[in-house]
Amino acid sequence: MANLKYFLIRAALFVPLFIVFLLLGTGALLAALYGAVISFAVSYLFFQRQRNEASAQIRHRLSGKAEPVRTATEIDDAAAEDALVDAQLNAAESKTAESKATQNPGAENADGYTPRTSL
Repeated sequence: MANLKYFLIRAALFVPLFIVFLLLGTGALLAALYGAVISFAVSYLFFQRQRNEASAQIRHRLSGKAEPVRTATEIDDAAAEDALVDAQLNAAESKTAESKATQNPGAENADGYTPRTSL
């Protein structure tokens, strides 16, 4: 929640500055650059508590101590779905290999040997 709050503060600073610089005729690229620099400076000077809360939240998430984003049930469901998809792909591949073998019986084997049908 702290990240969202800090993002909204920065966006509330950036958007009006961007619009003002666009109206002053600086062009879109310079207006974005000026708006970003000024909103960064203002948020750095006046919103230190919110920035620290947001960085603490990110630090906690990356530390490995945070709860997983997905629950154990979701992970189990995903593993079951992956196994089902893999089984279907394997079945489709084996059917394709069987159909190729029956359509071309004189073709070479995997080792390069071509069986003779008559002597």
